Amino acid sequence: MERDVLAHLPVVLAVARRRGFAAAAAELGMSPSAVSHAVRVVEQRLGAPLFARTTRSVALTEVGQSLLGTVARALDDIRDEVERVQAAKGRVSGLLRLNVPHLAQTMVMTPVLAELARRHPDLRVESFGSDVLADIVAEGFDAGIRLGEMIAQDMVAVRLTPPFQAIIVGAPDYLAARGKPRRLADLAGHNCIGYRLIHGRGLYRWDVRAEDGREVTIETGGTVIVNDALYARDLALAGIGLAYLFEPLVKDELAAGRLQRVLPQAAVEEPGLFLYFPKGAAGAPKLRAFIDTAHEVLAVKRRARR
Repeated sequence: MERDVLAHLPVVLAVARRRGFAAAAAELGMSPSAVSHAVRVVEQRLGAPLFARTTRSVALTEVGQSLLGTVARALDDIRDEVERVQAAKGRVSGLLRLNVPHLAQTMVMTPVLAELARRHPDLRVESFGSDVLADIVAEGFDAGIRLGEMIAQDMVAVRLTPPFQAIIVGAPDYLAARGKPRRLADLAGHNCIGYRLIHGRGLYRWDVRAEDGREVTIETGGTVIVNDALYARDLALAGIGLAYLFEPLVKDELAAGRLQRVLPQAAVEEPGLFLYFPKGAAGAPKLRAFIDTAHEVLAVKRRARR
C-alpha cells in the first residue's frame, strides 16, 4: 500500500469516530482543511468514497465501514504492541481516552491525574466529561467511569470509590427561613432544585428511603432546574433551595457548616464509582498504569478521611 495512504488512515479513523471533520481536527490538533485533504488522498488512492457527506452529517459508506473495521483493529494492535514494548522498558506512553461523568472529575480524576503525570510524564490522558452513558468502544474510548449499577455485564469493572450515600442538603439560611422538613411529605412545601435527565429529557425523581424503610421515588418541585450536579450544589449553597446530591460532592461543605443534611433517614446508598472497559483492554499498559495509580491515590484519600 502507498505510504501516504498508511500515513492518513489514523486521520480517516478519527473522522469516522467523531462523525465529523471539524471534531476530528480538534481531536488531532489539525486544521479542518488538513483533515479533509487526508481523507481525499485516501479516497483518491482507493478509488472509492469512504464517507457520505451532507451539510449536517458525515457517515461511513459501505466501503468505508468494511475498510475501517479492519484498519481500526490493525492499528489498535500496532499501537498496543508499541506501548507494550515501551512499558517493558519502564516507559508508559500513548493517549488514554476516558469517558467520565462530571461528578467523577471532581471526586476521582483530579488527584489521580496529578499523580499519574508525575509517574508517567509520557502518558497523555483525555478526560472527556459527559453524563451521557456512552458506547465507549464505538466512540473510541479506552475506558469509562460510572456508577456500578450503570455498567453493562460484559464489561470489566474496577472499583474506584467505596459506596456512598445520596442525600438531601440545604443551606442554613434557607432552612432557617423555610424550616427543616421532618417527613418526606414536607418536601412538597419546599423549593427543591430539579435535575433534567439527559436521556429522555424528563425530570429526575428523587430516589429516597421512606419512613417504612422502602426505597421509593418522589416527584419534587421548585423554581430552578439544572443538568449539572455541581451547579445544583452551588445553588444550594446560595440558599435557593434543597438539593439531592451524592455525599462526597458536599463533604467539605457539610463539615464547614455551609450546608446541612435534611431528612438523613431518607438517604439511600449508591454502589460507588467504577472504572469499566472491554475485557480485551485489560492488559494495556496505559490502562494498567491508571488503575494502579488510582488505587493507591484513592486508597490514601480514603484513609485520610477516616
